Amino acid sequence: MSENQHRYFIELAYKGSNYHGWQIQPNAITVQEELNKALTILSKEKIDTLGCGRTDTGVHASQFYAHFDSKFSLEEMKTWVKKLNSILKDDIFIFDIHKVNQDAHARFDATSRSYSYYIAKHKSIFQKELMWYTPIKLNVDYLNSLTEILKSAKQFESFSKTGVEPSTYLCDITEAIWTEHEHCYQFTISANRFLRGMVRAIVGTMYEFNKTELQKSELQKILDAADRGKAGHAAPPQGLFLEQITYPYLNKTSQSPFQK
Repeated sequence: MSENQHRYFIELAYKGSNYHGWQIQPNAITVQEELNKALTILSKEKIDTLGCGRTDTGVHASQFYAHFDSKFSLEEMKTWVKKLNSILKDDIFIFDIHKVNQDAHARFDATSRSYSYYIAKHKSIFQKELMWYTPIKLNVDYLNSLTEILKSAKQFESFSKTGVEPSTYLCDITEAIWTEHEHCYQFTISANRFLRGMVRAIVGTMYEFNKTELQKSELQKILDAADRGKAGHAAPPQGLFLEQITYPYLNKTSQSPFQK
């Protein structure tokens, strides 16, 4: 970063149905690409963002952060929010832009991330891109008994997407809970970090457990195996939302995309 540049965090949300995830890919439309284009148009300088993480194709975010550098002042940046929302497509929305220290990092400085997965109780043509519909009733009490196993675990290789080799498979899960609402079931999980495909793999595996109500020890065996092939199929992407990112220097909360 040059001396006359400042670092900013941009806070946004997006509906992922029309995108191949957050991160730029060749020959595919992504959220990062669209945001970079809009910022470059507005600033008349090339701006590249770096996100707090990456979401898969069809996955949504009701709160997401990215950082970028620019020569423009914070006062000028605050005028950009409305302008960016007029440039971007209506499935990406900018909430705010925050000035941060020059060494602040949207990915590495995040202390916690929270996801929710939504499963519809009734088939709806209006929510098919936002929830996974299944006709099977979920036993929330039983599923919550399984979450105790997840919260006590540390190593999650069995729930990591194959073909990806992270530096570590260790994650510290601080929250994992199923709740039942009038029209849907919700699984919320928070951790210091997540592996690629981890939340969808966990939801899909717990869904399979729900159908047969296996003993909790079977879930522990899957974790101990450190083998993705031992876990269940990944749940579909459309029910997954990245809902909150926590930083030590930002005090922001996110609202669920659905009224409970």
